[in-house]
Amino acid sequence: MASAAAAGAPPGPAAPRARKSVTGTRRAVAVLFLLPALVLLGALVVYPIGYSVVRSFGTNSGHGFAGLDNYKTVFTDDGILTALKNNVIWVVFAPAVSTALGLIFAVLTERVRWGTAFKLVVFMPMAISMLAAGIIFRLVYDQDPGKGVANAAWVSVHDTFAQSSAFPMAHPGRESPLVPQSGGFVTRAAVHTGQPVTLPLVGVAPDKMPGDAHRAAAAHAEPGKVTGTTWQDFTRGKGVGRLGAPDPGELGYPGMRIEAVKDGKVVASTKAAADGTFTLPAAADGARLRLPAGNFREPYNGVEWLGPSLVTPAIIGAYVWMWAGFAMVLIAAGLAGMPRELLEAARVDGANEWQVFRRITVPLLAPVLAVVAVTLMINVLKVFDLVYIIAPGSSQDDANVLALELYRRGFAEGQPGVASAIAVFLLVLVIPVMLFNIRRLRREVRR
Repeated sequence: MASAAAAGAPPGPAAPRARKSVTGTRRAVAVLFLLPALVLLGALVVYPIGYSVVRSFGTNSGHGFAGLDNYKTVFTDDGILTALKNNVIWVVFAPAVSTALGLIFAVLTERVRWGTAFKLVVFMPMAISMLAAGIIFRLVYDQDPGKGVANAAWVSVHDTFAQSSAFPMAHPGRESPLVPQSGGFVTRAAVHTGQPVTLPLVGVAPDKMPGDAHRAAAAHAEPGKVTGTTWQDFTRGKGVGRLGAPDPGELGYPGMRIEAVKDGKVVASTKAAADGTFTLPAAADGARLRLPAGNFREPYNGVEWLGPSLVTPAIIGAYVWMWAGFAMVLIAAGLAGMPRELLEAARVDGANEWQVFRRITVPLLAPVLAVVAVTLMINVLKVFDLVYIIAPGSSQDDANVLALELYRRGFAEGQPGVASAIAVFLLVLVIPVMLFNIRRLRREVRR
């Protein structure tokens, strides 16, 4: 038996060998090299997450168990619900707009000679910190058109089509023949041809008078016409001028619109000359003279960008300014690796540029667009700096987001339990996006 076995019996299965790593590194050595990173990961990520979860079930004082009370506050408190609503707006619009602009910039600059310089300029805001960007856009959105760039441009466009009045503060003085009516002023009595009319006003500071205003002049009577003067009648007191009559040093109201009104209808109108004088035709005889409200319209002061209704879109605009360059660079890299044969074949088959873009370029770039969109979605869930810096105190509640509410509850209002619950809720919101990203990366690896 023994000899037979020695002569021809097949050998039994060999004992399994320990599998070595591809690089030949022993497992123990690999663990030793990974240990510092694992310790840091546990100390900086795992432990804070675990502590936040535990703390979210405790009271704000930290000496008791609150159960689900903190989470109940998260879903019932008006301030936190406003922050949640704003976060939804951020997640929907900020990544979409940034990705769309990045795609447009990448495609349009692909063929131009100065495309690299343009990409550099668009990407440059990424080098600026959120804090600095917040300070910049706080100035950009300033309400005063003399300081805020946004309102300076907006007011310039508005005044091109609807110029503001030069006399917003003008109003009748004492013993004036004018009385208020519908935002403007009208004479107490009817006027007649051949009898000069005086329409004195006060209230415009000397340095605010129009540059083309000349010294006011008394109107001369003209047969068959109504004449008069409208001017800045600022003199007061005995021996320093006459009330209700132009004096040396007093200026006319150039461009002041005067209307003659009969039975509620305008029968004639004119504008005052540089010295304040005006002339109306015979149709104005027996009418009352009206200085319409348009003469006294307040200067247009622009849009209240940081007001309650526009503060969130305004801050999203600042975010897009920063991150559109990031999207553009990634998408441009995807474009560079795209097979040009497909694009040329489509053009040869008669497809126009829009069809090539919509049917070929965008589908081929879908993985890159997904990476950009998912990255920005995770990023906007954590946005804090821009909202904290740009939104003024009067509208910070309206611009609130979950990350800012976490900070306020934990450090300003002394509610660490509620703040921990918000942190856990934010983590739960991020997890689906992270899982989607991980699955997408695995699919890419399998390809």
